[in-house]
Amino acid sequence: MKKYFQSLILLMLLSFVMVSCKDYPKSDKIIHNHEFPKVSANDNLNISVLLDLSDRINPEKYPAPAMEFYMRDVGYLKSIAENFEAHIMNKRMIKIDDKIQVFIDPEPSDKNLNEKLSALKIVFNKDVATKKEILETCKKYDSISTLIYEAAIKDDHYVGSDTWRFFKNKVNDYCIIDGYRNILIVLTDGYIYHKGTKMKERNRTTYLTPKDIKGFGFNKSGWKEKYEQQDFGFITANENLSNIEVLVLGINPDDKNPYEEDVIRAYWNKWLKEMNVKNFDIKQADLPSNMEKVIRDFILKE
Repeated sequence: MKKYFQSLILLMLLSFVMVSCKDYPKSDKIIHNHEFPKVSANDNLNISVLLDLSDRINPEKYPAPAMEFYMRDVGYLKSIAENFEAHIMNKRMIKIDDKIQVFIDPEPSDKNLNEKLSALKIVFNKDVATKKEILETCKKYDSISTLIYEAAIKDDHYVGSDTWRFFKNKVNDYCIIDGYRNILIVLTDGYIYHKGTKMKERNRTTYLTPKDIKGFGFNKSGWKEKYEQQDFGFITANENLSNIEVLVLGINPDDKNPYEEDVIRAYWNKWLKEMNVKNFDIKQADLPSNMEKVIRDFILKE
């Protein structure tokens, strides 16, 4: 009888160890060519990405010999997904409750494109988070986003990105969830224009293009004083964004104006501050390999 109880206790201990091991996704292996750094993963992440599919991605209109701008976007998306995976792989299984999704505004009428966007809306929790599914995220974001950009370029019907109205009408409903660390990443050249959202209130606008910057006289020294004294900037779209962090990637100023990048940054900085976004960063377009650390530090910050 004594031997029976010893065997029973040993069996219970082995069962406990096996169950405990299942609580931890493996995070110490290199899988599909990227590592999972050891990071604190206490937050539940809710990551949203807004794609600007305006003519900025047209390789004929805006050629970039080092790497086309749409391919840079795809690289950024892959890096975002990699770090989303890394976050989850550092969590105990029971703690996993994380989301990632991609938006285009205005919404595409193309059914196939909508299906591709739906495939990029991914939710993981303790009931559905398998290692295999987690590691599919990066692959999906790489392959499906490539198809989205290629389809937009082939269609060659650029109507702009309604970024201003997205911040006004959709961010609160679509991108912010209580109890999560909410992150919105905007892939854009920094200019904002949509034919259906063109408003002006004194020197505030819902749009900004290279033509506007030149028209406002922001292509010569002294532009900053005029900008501040005459209250130029975007019309405030929202005043309730204290529960979201914003990373703007891909700023691509017109190189004919030496002040162009500073003007774009001034507009975005003022706009995000007025919308009460507490944490944000704005980065110029660069190769994905150079942007990896920026994305990782923003998403996986301690």
